[in-house]
Amino acid sequence: MKTIRTIGLAALGVLLLGAAAPQPARWVGSWATAQQIPEPRNALADPLLTDATLRQVVRLSMGGKHLRIQLSNAFGTEPLRVQAAHVALAGKGAALIVGSDRTLTFDGAAEVLIPAGASYWSDPVTLDAPALSSVAVSVYLPVAPKGQTSHPGSRATSYLVHGNHVGDAALADAQTTEHWFQLAGVAVEAAARDARAVVTLGDSITDGHGATTNGNDRWPDLLAERLQADPATRGIGVLNHGIGGNRLLADGLGPNVLARFDRDVLAQPGVRYLIVLEGINDLGTLTREAPVSREAHVALVARMIGTYRQIVARAHAAGIKVYGATILPDGGSGYYHPDAQNEADRAAVNAWIRAPGHFDAVIDFDATMRDPAAPTKLRKDYDSGDGLHPSPVGYRAMAGKVPLGLFR
Repeated sequence: MKTIRTIGLAALGVLLLGAAAPQPARWVGSWATAQQIPEPRNALADPLLTDATLRQVVRLSMGGKHLRIQLSNAFGTEPLRVQAAHVALAGKGAALIVGSDRTLTFDGAAEVLIPAGASYWSDPVTLDAPALSSVAVSVYLPVAPKGQTSHPGSRATSYLVHGNHVGDAALADAQTTEHWFQLAGVAVEAAARDARAVVTLGDSITDGHGATTNGNDRWPDLLAERLQADPATRGIGVLNHGIGGNRLLADGLGPNVLARFDRDVLAQPGVRYLIVLEGINDLGTLTREAPVSREAHVALVARMIGTYRQIVARAHAAGIKVYGATILPDGGSGYYHPDAQNEADRAAVNAWIRAPGHFDAVIDFDATMRDPAAPTKLRKDYDSGDGLHPSPVGYRAMAGKVPLGLFR
């Protein structure tokens, strides 16, 4: 009897200890950007990134009281040494909000050596960063990266000075650049168990060509504002993985969609939804230089649809819902100068996207953005002026088209 009672008490103790065990933190992406090799005109000369502090400002979608920062050496050919890194609430320009500066550590150390082709998350840091607030991430590089990893289409100003100034409240005489370097993501510790993220996967229209610098008026930015304004969807982060010039079927500016899918979608913290808006560059580049045969048009449409199927299958295997966005009209584009056959290709792809059973839901950007009087072209008030990319007003219309019920 004594033995049975002792075992019972021991078991009760185990249960009590188990009940008191802390739950693991749930990290959800609040900001992210797609990585690529910068074109020569967008890269920084090695002397500028040697013995250099780089301060980069990003706007969060979902807020949190604890953050982690992801640095990237995805396209580096040698390990990247980051000797010091800080994060703070961003003030005006390169300034920090007084009292908010925090030292970042990596496995408890102040510096980190990131292997070639890899990324690295910082340790958690306590910083009360509200939803839609901006944070400044400062890194000190003693030696320039061997192979820069960048996001050229930042539409945000970054600041560069020589020496280790990661903790300085302001950066005097800083050089500016409108690109991000070696910075991939910010995750927050979610307060709600059902917190989650949506990835917007796309090209320059998702990346925000035509948006205003430092204006945070790309359509994913504006979608984040709508989500935060609704109490039912405040626990959702928005991660912009658009790359200007990106394609489904071939590398262009950045890797093709399937080549970057694991990094830009599946590896994102807390991702539960995916919006896909890709394909205009595949359609346009087919005949930009010269006409092609009808068979080539048919083959292009078939290959694009095949890639969409791959995206859906891979996302579903990871438990991610996939929403297909129809491709915007580009009939007014002088860059692609589409003809009737190009427009027929776009119509065929959009018809497949709209057809039931292919995506979990459809977001009909084409219907929203086309000119009712000339459906092959963007509405004039939504056009940035090049017939291809929306204006900030157009991006707001796109964000307004996304049903918030898809995320409830």
